[in-house]
Amino acid sequence: MDVFDRLKQAADQDWQSYVDHRFVRELGAGTLPQAAFRAYLVQDYLFLIQFSRAWALAAYKSRTILEIRAAQAGLSGILDETELHVRLCGRWGLTPEQLHSVPEHQATVAYTRFVLDCGAAGDLLDLHVALAPCVIGYAEIGKALTPNGIDKIPADHPYREWIGEYAGDAFQQLAVGSRKLLDDLAERSMTERRFAELAALFGKASRLEADFWQMGLDAAA
Repeated sequence: MDVFDRLKQAADQDWQSYVDHRFVRELGAGTLPQAAFRAYLVQDYLFLIQFSRAWALAAYKSRTILEIRAAQAGLSGILDETELHVRLCGRWGLTPEQLHSVPEHQATVAYTRFVLDCGAAGDLLDLHVALAPCVIGYAEIGKALTPNGIDKIPADHPYREWIGEYAGDAFQQLAVGSRKLLDDLAERSMTERRFAELAALFGKASRLEADFWQMGLDAAA
C-alpha cells in the first residue's frame, strides 16, 4: 500500500464524500443539470489559477531537480486543463476575459487558500498531500467513470469531453507521478506521528473538494 492509499484509508469517510458525491454520479450518468456543470466549470477555471500558484510554490519548496521537474509537470498539466475550460465555456459564449471577471465563490476560496497555506506554512510533503485529492482524485474519478474505456462513452454524452480529459493517458500519468513523489517525500520525512497529521490534512482537502461539487449543485438549485 503506497502513501496515497494509506491516506485514503485513514480518511475514508471524507474521501468517499468527495469521489462518490452526487455531482460525480450525475455527471457520469449524463444527468447532471447543465446549470450545475456550468457553475462548477467557471469556478474551476478560477480554482486552477490558484492551483497554478500552488504548483509554482512546489517548485520553490523543492530541494532536487526531480522535485522541480515534478512541479513543472504539475503546472503544465494545470495549464492544459485551463484550455479545456476555456474551450467548453466558449461554447456558452463566455470569453477568457469574462471568466476572469467572475467573482470567486466561497468554496473556491476555501479550498485553494487552504492548499496555498499548507504549502506556505509547511514543507513540500504537506503541500503535495493537500494537492493530492485534486490531482490524483480527478484521475481516479476519470478512471471510475470509464470502466470500459473512453471510447465506450456515447458520442452524445454531454460530459464526454470532460470525462475524457481526466481518464486520458496524460492526466493518468500525471497522477502516477504524483503518487510516486508522495512516496519519495514520505520516505525522507514522514514518521507515524506525522502520518496522523497528514491524514487529517488530506481529509480536510477531500471535504473541501466535496464542498466544491456541492457548490455546483447549489448554484443550479
